[in-house]
Amino acid sequence: MSTKFLGSSFTLRQPIFMPFKSSTFTMATCIHTPRTETPPHTNPKIDDDVFNNFARFYRPDSPDLVSCVPISEKRSKPFSINPDEKAFDLWQLMKEEARSDVDQEPILSNYYFSSILSHDSMESALANYLSMKLSNSSLPTGILYDLFLEVLREDQEIMRAVNDDLRAVKERDPACISYVQCFLNFKGFLACQAHRIAHNLWSQGRKILALLIQNRVSEVFAVDIHPGAKIGRGILLDHATGVVIGETAVIGNNVSILHNVTLGGTGKVSGDRHPKIGDGVLIGAGTCVLGNVRIEDGAKIGAGSVVLKQVPARTTAVGNPAKLIGGKENPIKLDKIPSLTMDHTSHISEWSDYVI
Repeated sequence: MSTKFLGSSFTLRQPIFMPFKSSTFTMATCIHTPRTETPPHTNPKIDDDVFNNFARFYRPDSPDLVSCVPISEKRSKPFSINPDEKAFDLWQLMKEEARSDVDQEPILSNYYFSSILSHDSMESALANYLSMKLSNSSLPTGILYDLFLEVLREDQEIMRAVNDDLRAVKERDPACISYVQCFLNFKGFLACQAHRIAHNLWSQGRKILALLIQNRVSEVFAVDIHPGAKIGRGILLDHATGVVIGETAVIGNNVSILHNVTLGGTGKVSGDRHPKIGDGVLIGAGTCVLGNVRIEDGAKIGAGSVVLKQVPARTTAVGNPAKLIGGKENPIKLDKIPSLTMDHTSHISEWSDYVI
């Protein structure tokens, strides 16, 4: 990646504010109402490899298919997906949603035009929006825009992750009424994408820039992710306020993390010192996972827990200190992907008989 632009003159881009004429074609905003009914509880014997592959690669074809059905052991062949299979152009859909929003709220026409409708690609819109959010008086928007756009265009893996993150938020969060609302208003999504750019720079040895972006994200979004942390695709940072993720942390695919979660170290230990989070994991609000411990695929951590040891795959850990539901010797195994169902309370009666 060239760094010449940092030493050369540049023209500061001014925000574009032009009146937007509503199109005669309108598309209703995509509003998803999650299922309120779930199938009867079953607990079939599940092959670990099938479960792990499902947790890693599963992405529903539509918001209505959020893994509410137990995983069957009768799957005839290993589960895998082509990332481009049945793909649809999220960017075009977001532009249609933006036009619909402008039809409903014409006073936002300039905002939607400068943020979404004036751009010819999601890369450009994301670089522009993040640069506007993270700039300040000594860090101009134009410099950040050029930097962000260069990274996003050169590393298409980031853009594939952006698309998967958009789908993850829309499918798992009932408060998300459209993709464009996630893109513009969900700070967990924005913080995650800013981290992806910072991690790209960190990996190239441009650590000063990466740390600067981390600091600005922490100040603006109240999310502190070290640029060295490795984060997979299909990530939901729900609410996101107070999330802290350390330098050597690793997060798998299709993981859901709520607010005030810390993936931290245990003190002044150096080297590889932060948690490793598997695919399909759900981490409840206010949880601390400390040290170089592994949370295996498909595990669930209850809200407010303090985890200091490994959590086996498809189990639930709750409490301070965290204990496995069902006991260490024979923990209850989950038959659904917790990060997709977002079920925080199943089996709670088997952990505690406390009732209000």
